[in-house]
Amino acid sequence: MVVSGLAACDSGSDDSGSGSGHVKGATAITKVYGDGQKFIAVAVEYDTEIDTSKLSVSSFKVEGRTVTRVYANSRAAMADRGTDGTYVIVELSPDDDSALLWGGVGSGGGGAPGTAQPSASASASSEPSASSSSSPYVIPGPQVGSTGGPATIKAAKGTVTQAGTVTTTGGTGYAAGDTKVTTSRTVNLIVDDFEQFTYKDSRTGRSLPYNLYIPKDYDRSKSYPLVLFMHDASLITTTVRATLVQGLGAVCWAAPEDQAERPAFVLAPQYPEVVVGDDYKPTTLFDTTVDLVRSLTAKYSIDTDRLYSTGQSMGAMMTLGLNIKYPDLFAASWVVAGQWPAAQAAPLAKKNLWVTVSQGDTKAYPGEDAIMAVVERAGTKVGRAVWDGRSTAAEFAADVEAMAAKGTTVNYATFKKGSTLAGGKANAHGVEHNSTWPIAYTIEGIRAWIFQQRRAK
Repeated sequence: MVVSGLAACDSGSDDSGSGSGHVKGATAITKVYGDGQKFIAVAVEYDTEIDTSKLSVSSFKVEGRTVTRVYANSRAAMADRGTDGTYVIVELSPDDDSALLWGGVGSGGGGAPGTAQPSASASASSEPSASSSSSPYVIPGPQVGSTGGPATIKAAKGTVTQAGTVTTTGGTGYAAGDTKVTTSRTVNLIVDDFEQFTYKDSRTGRSLPYNLYIPKDYDRSKSYPLVLFMHDASLITTTVRATLVQGLGAVCWAAPEDQAERPAFVLAPQYPEVVVGDDYKPTTLFDTTVDLVRSLTAKYSIDTDRLYSTGQSMGAMMTLGLNIKYPDLFAASWVVAGQWPAAQAAPLAKKNLWVTVSQGDTKAYPGEDAIMAVVERAGTKVGRAVWDGRSTAAEFAADVEAMAAKGTTVNYATFKKGSTLAGGKANAHGVEHNSTWPIAYTIEGIRAWIFQQRRAK
């Protein structure tokens, strides 16, 4: 028998000594990592409280997956420590081949501006990879205005079996059984906390879908900062939530631990077209993005002195371009693997900027070097550091602290060539471009620095 809903199991097949008849249902739990959303846990609901101390990794099996932790909880949620409750949480390895749910965009769009791209005969949506080194590649990147199809996001589905005895808090033992329970609902950590809307811009005549995180317990009598995240060109799609599940650029700011320290609105537009490419002539969605930010500051209690922008690749280019065209809008910005013509970069000398890029990124790295030279010629001191992309969270925290201690308003942290690549693979066709942001957005200290900045009066 397979449980396909949250209703109680068919009592007619229940063996009172088996745990199978006491299972009410199962919930899949997903989490977003640097390389995308993954299915990482199953919450099995019982009809009575379970003793967490009696559970072990061998208590449950999930088909095709590696079980890493098993414990009880009072709700369908993961926890650092188990507690007696009606749910048993079965954590799964995020490194399993079948864990990844994010599958990319089906058609159109193209890879990120500033990277080598497949020739016209190749898929326009393909990101370059080390495995495709034999394919013909050309520069420049995707064409401005080109569109993408729907994104591929696999459904989180798991089939779990109780493989060992489960003991209730009353001391009753539910014996192992061969009944398989299939997940029938899903909890998407952080992603589910965003709401989806569409902004219609009267100035440009354009419509822009977007995701918005509103701080929990939002209070209009208080004033909140807002973070704008803009995705890369490989994510041009009609699937509005794609930018939330592709990587950490949006969701990291809305994580419970970040919101506990720095409650803020998080805005993540989903661009239906390539907004800016290697000719640096953006479409009208460039200005629509600014109008969207301003419309939200009028609708919600948002502090206009604490507006922040960030983006990866195309989004990083937009971050630079928006700061140049609208120099009084953002209090601080985080630029991840992007570039803009150095001849236009002088206004950036007056901005609060943190720039991260891989030294193996053949376009964004020299592009950022040229911008930093312009900033320094304008009289602004640039804090510089070279980091190892393989650093631990503690090592990155120390790196950020050392950089912030310099007191510079423009900080330029580059990753050592090859250090962002898994297994130390040699760079090929812009791979070190795409490998920058899965690491960069894990660095909490940069997020903390961004929020310390205020718009100059």
